[in-house]
Amino acid sequence: MTSYIDLPLSGLEEPLSEMEQFVQDTAHRFAAEVLRPIGTQVDAMSAEDAIAADSPMWSALEQAAGLGLSVKALLELEPLERARILLIAAEELSWGDGGLGGMVLVSQMPGLYAALAGNMEMVDYCDGKLGCWGITEPDHGSDSLDPDGAIAATDGDYGRANCVARIEGDKIIVNGQKSAWVSGGTVAEVCALYCYVEEDGKVRPGISLIVPLDLPGVSKGKALEKMGLRCLNQGEIYFDNVEVPISHLLAGPEQYTDFVRHTLAEANVHVANMAVGVARAAYEHAHTYAHERKQGGKAIIHHQNVKYRLFHMFRKVEAARALVRRAATYNATAAEAALQGSICAKVTATQTAFEVASEALQLFGGNGMTKEYPMEKLLRDARAMLIADGCNEILAIKGGSLLVNPELL
Repeated sequence: MTSYIDLPLSGLEEPLSEMEQFVQDTAHRFAAEVLRPIGTQVDAMSAEDAIAADSPMWSALEQAAGLGLSVKALLELEPLERARILLIAAEELSWGDGGLGGMVLVSQMPGLYAALAGNMEMVDYCDGKLGCWGITEPDHGSDSLDPDGAIAATDGDYGRANCVARIEGDKIIVNGQKSAWVSGGTVAEVCALYCYVEEDGKVRPGISLIVPLDLPGVSKGKALEKMGLRCLNQGEIYFDNVEVPISHLLAGPEQYTDFVRHTLAEANVHVANMAVGVARAAYEHAHTYAHERKQGGKAIIHHQNVKYRLFHMFRKVEAARALVRRAATYNATAAEAALQGSICAKVTATQTAFEVASEALQLFGGNGMTKEYPMEKLLRDARAMLIADGCNEILAIKGGSLLVNPELL
């Protein structure tokens, strides 16, 4: 009889360091004891109730702050160690609940992007505050991730920006709107804002800055009702002559295109990692259920087709995690982050999460369709990840454009 090997949480990964193991154990326990039960509660609530003062979401976020995963704390580590610690912890949080894990991550984005820009004053300013990243607009979805128009149609034009800033002396004046897809948008205290800039009467990409969301002229839309990742709050942010100190600037027009590229290289890996956590949760639920559910007089794990399907789920999760960790390792150690690698990880891991969650639900049969079991929620969450942080189709075109070597033309 074949021996069963009980793999660690990270599967076929190399052994973790003492610190990594501690972080993983702590995050896993928090995910199991706090995020999973609260995630189930919040998923069933309306978007408005989910962010109300008495929502259990707030308890989850308050407790998550005690995990020690702030940007300031992580910056004390070497780049590779920092990348690994964040990935290990965030996979466990997303294993617990993809939406709440996303809320914990997106809250750190203003500080993370301030660090990327080298603006340590803003890292300090954002520390301890709920954050969000505002880049997509009502008329500009994933094309906001392509400020140089590299993947636009030859006769295309991305059109007028919905949110524009201008620099006036020691202030940045912001006007316009960011779309309903700003993660954390209706509850955040600070926003890492990416938008177009007006200079000499002309509007062009772009500018990035940290915007305190309690400034005069800032208002927020309603929390978005959506199919998946319902625990990840999203909604519009409006700016009406909002004055921001120039010290909050992360990147001006000359640096903007490169800064968006480096931001996306960072963000795509994290969304990919979230997807690995969701995929792993789906696989583990199916694996456990296959041992419990009996059909034909025995547990369905003994049926050949079930073993076959579970193996391919396991294979996909392991492959996705390996690619995510590989891309993160490269970006943490190379002279310049490879956006094509981050995109590759995001597209692969999110597609994997959707495929694994769908197959896992199929193994549950009719039970998988009910809210009594976790599979229908996991499938909804996984489906949302195919669009989050840039839809996979646009990202693939963007990634393909990065493979063009002008020296060979």
